[in-house]
Amino acid sequence: MRFRSKKVAGLALAVASVTALAACSSSGSSGGGNNTASKVTVPGGIGSIPVAPAGAKVKAGTITWGMQPGATPNWIFPVIPAASNSVYNAFTFIYEMWRPLYWQVNGVVPEIEQNMSVANLPKYSNGGKTLTITMKSNYKWSDGKPVTADDLRFFIELVKAGLKISPANWASYVPGHFPDDLVSMSEPNSTTLVLNLKDSVNPSWFTEDILTGVNPIPSTLWAKTSASGSVVPPSGWNPATMTAIFKYLTAQSKSVNTYATNPLWQVVDGPYKLSQYNTTTGAFTMVPNKTYGGPHVTPMSNFQGVPFTSDAAYFNAVKSKSIDVARVASTYIPQLPQVQRLGYNMFGMNDFGMNFAAYNFEDKTNHFNSIANQLYFRQAMAHLEDQQGWITAFMHGAGAPAYGPIPAYPKSPYLPSNAATNPYPFNVKSAVDLLKSHGWTVNAGGTDVCQSAGSGSNQCGAGIPAGTQLKFNLIYASDNTLITSQMTDLASKAKQAGINITLQGSNFNYMISNYLDPYAPANANKWAMQDFGGETNSTYPTTFGLFNTGGSNQVGNYSNPQADKLINDSISSSDPAAVKSEAAFLTTDQPVMFQPGNDRVWVWKTTLSASKPEAWESLTQYYANPEYWYFNS
Repeated sequence: MRFRSKKVAGLALAVASVTALAACSSSGSSGGGNNTASKVTVPGGIGSIPVAPAGAKVKAGTITWGMQPGATPNWIFPVIPAASNSVYNAFTFIYEMWRPLYWQVNGVVPEIEQNMSVANLPKYSNGGKTLTITMKSNYKWSDGKPVTADDLRFFIELVKAGLKISPANWASYVPGHFPDDLVSMSEPNSTTLVLNLKDSVNPSWFTEDILTGVNPIPSTLWAKTSASGSVVPPSGWNPATMTAIFKYLTAQSKSVNTYATNPLWQVVDGPYKLSQYNTTTGAFTMVPNKTYGGPHVTPMSNFQGVPFTSDAAYFNAVKSKSIDVARVASTYIPQLPQVQRLGYNMFGMNDFGMNFAAYNFEDKTNHFNSIANQLYFRQAMAHLEDQQGWITAFMHGAGAPAYGPIPAYPKSPYLPSNAATNPYPFNVKSAVDLLKSHGWTVNAGGTDVCQSAGSGSNQCGAGIPAGTQLKFNLIYASDNTLITSQMTDLASKAKQAGINITLQGSNFNYMISNYLDPYAPANANKWAMQDFGGETNSTYPTTFGLFNTGGSNQVGNYSNPQADKLINDSISSSDPAAVKSEAAFLTTDQPVMFQPGNDRVWVWKTTLSASKPEAWESLTQYYANPEYWYFNS
């Protein structure tokens, strides 16, 4: 999982439910889209993608791509720490240069794209305890050397070394799991790595959730402890040496002013290498890696990330046609027809992830930790969330309700039945009734007070003293128009039920660096709820790491024994229904306030084409694949 902010775009569609949204879309097809002679449409999506004619002439240039305000890349080392665990660092920056072992999206379809993966799918044996990974021969480093099993093992050894320093040094880490459960590694030949695990794993989970976050990296260049030091061969990769190498590479990644000049970062196996990076704005330019062995158009264009300080500045660039590929924010959706007349194509879709506002189960301020632990409170909050109202007013109709961790779109076989309809429909009276029936004196328009303390079924709950007021703060990304609108409305609706929410503005990068309980425990009493956006799902959508006790991507340290059991079943059982059972329980238990999914609408100039439609679709999933884009005139 990767943290991401939330930006909305859409069209004035009448969307009354998941079913209604589907009715506005084309029918299903294999591979996620309907391919006619001229365009591709996708179930649940809006707009369409022109199909490039066979034999189209490919022209190269510099393609400008707009970055989301306040979310530019600031980390380059592929071992990504928790504080830098964003899609903006991983998907559209690091992955352009260093490909993960397995590419985990195919347009909008949540599945591994084997053609874009640097290894063949792993083979599992020994009851799911052993897996064999073979690197593909067509991928090479830009210095001409092959991508080998040593390069994969080097990444894993670095992760192990980093985790001994701090569990925050690898965002995918959960104590007791990979690489803690790695018993041994062996290399039968230069292209094959065998991993022997302590316990059996669910192959779908381990491949799609763990190995998609593993990047082979150039061990023949990076395995050194200083800029002037010699490269350490694999025989010398002992724990002490790996710790020194990890510290050196981490220090280099913190030196953002050397990103474009440091020789370390110039050897890549992805389609691009960095040529320019602005330390003030985060703007960057990448040039094609001429030795790239994966699929791409020929010739490839330069890829230029353009930063913006606001949605207004971003949209002005679209109107002036000074940006080639851009996202359209909600404020400017009424102008989408004008944008298309300017000479842009358009496509939008929800990403395969979840939007949410998180509860802080560690915040002792005014006993909020004890309040958040009460299911009735989380249910009451869900009843105060006007999902359909938000879709209509703030998403201009282009969105879909989402009641649990798995969205309705893009389609997934793991969507549980209880997430198809709202288990806690918007109703202020329902929220009030829940509070009254659990010992609260409700003061509509004021602040509720716990009248009946205790842990009985009609009392406030354990740890909540009589006289406790139902008031707390909610920190949100105020530079995000959708989040601002939603949280302002939530606070207003909550006030009608006597829940007094104080809104406090912040921004995405600051929030994920300072308000995650596992990694910023000193700030645990500074926030009760927060909304920075949400997280992307892996193709196998277990919430392992996010909602299990001690998870690496925990935000507010939710903990529930039944959730832990179901999540463990998802990652260790071979039962394909396990993750659906997990999602069904979490839909009921509401570990966070699940929010509707918004279509992420992207536009690109009609002078641009792609060698496959999925290269445009993937923008809606936070990925960019400019190696497929080209100028057609």
